[in-house]
Amino acid sequence: MDEYPRNLRTMLADAKDHSELMIDLAYAALFFDDKDMAEEVDDLERDLLDRVHDMREICILAARNVREAEQMSSVLLVVSAIERMSVAATDISRIVTHNLGIPPALLHDLAHAQEVSHRVRVRDDSALAHKSLETLELPTELSMRVVAIKRSKQWMIDPDGDDVIMPDDVLIVRGSPEGISGLRQMAGAPQWNVPPAVDDGALSDLDRAVDVLVEMKDISEVAVGLAYSAILFSDRSLAAEVAHLEDRIDEMREHLEVWILRAASEMLDPSSLRGLLRLGGAAEEIGDAAQQLVWLIERDEEMHPILQISLGESDEVVMRMPVADGSAIADKTLGQVRLEIETGYFLLAIRRSSRYIYRPRSKDTIVAGDELIAIGPGEGREHLAELCGYHFMQDEETGDWELVPIS
Repeated sequence: MDEYPRNLRTMLADAKDHSELMIDLAYAALFFDDKDMAEEVDDLERDLLDRVHDMREICILAARNVREAEQMSSVLLVVSAIERMSVAATDISRIVTHNLGIPPALLHDLAHAQEVSHRVRVRDDSALAHKSLETLELPTELSMRVVAIKRSKQWMIDPDGDDVIMPDDVLIVRGSPEGISGLRQMAGAPQWNVPPAVDDGALSDLDRAVDVLVEMKDISEVAVGLAYSAILFSDRSLAAEVAHLEDRIDEMREHLEVWILRAASEMLDPSSLRGLLRLGGAAEEIGDAAQQLVWLIERDEEMHPILQISLGESDEVVMRMPVADGSAIADKTLGQVRLEIETGYFLLAIRRSSRYIYRPRSKDTIVAGDELIAIGPGEGREHLAELCGYHFMQDEETGDWELVPIS
């Protein structure tokens, strides 16, 4: 661990990004049945566990009195939740490495999840070759973020804006399914077709299990985003939403097990369903980790200031953005706004009056007075603010960022 700075703030932000990258890679390995990617998740887990050990050591050494010990306990709680998410990601990757089996119907449905992980190889004469990630601005152009690059036999994990894409690089990206076609065109890759659905005219127990699994994946990832938002903004109402989502995931897990058992009774060899059971358990574990993150908020416990600072420094930032009257997106549906394509931000929830609309759909209308809670790349926040009717500006004296209404 000597190559990593023993700076708790930096280590926390890095560990958060690291665990989210593991989940992205695990789902991509599952979708493409790629054992190399799945094994990379195992390597990342070993790396993260070393960092977790170091962070716990730093927390213990930093507590010099009772009050500091109480504050550091909040950091330890977040570190433990991050560790749980990394273990869940490894469980997903082992569906591939252990050949547990996944029905083709699941791969079809995963291609239509709210956010997807995808893989593409860059051709020599493509629009991506020999360009830096900062120049390409893929998060704002296509709502796709490069989370890893495989070059020959080497992996570049969590590349930054200065990294240049080379011919024959394999990009692992995450974002809106709508961005896949444009990304592949820019990479010079052939058109990609979604795995075909198997439709025999009847909704089977296996079909129901697959639908529930995709829903569990989406909800668990939204729960994690809302949990980090709750910590960043010290928001008890967001914490309550996370608890509600975790309860839903628990209920769905129970239904999932029943449907898988029923499907197994109709198959000559039910061993191919083991992957579904493993995937359901991993999604539930991610939801449980999200609830653990908000435990301190729910109980109004004091948190260490470093938590909010470190979350604001991670690769993807959480924004709370009010919608002004007369703004570009007021009174439009999410389908019309295409927020992810325009800004690279994924909308976690809409706060309207005193309630939250989580996982809003394309037909939902944004109205003036709404507050958007979204997660995405830092370079997209100015455009997000403009769409909502504000300039995102930095105070020259204090250095703080503030929203100034567009006159």
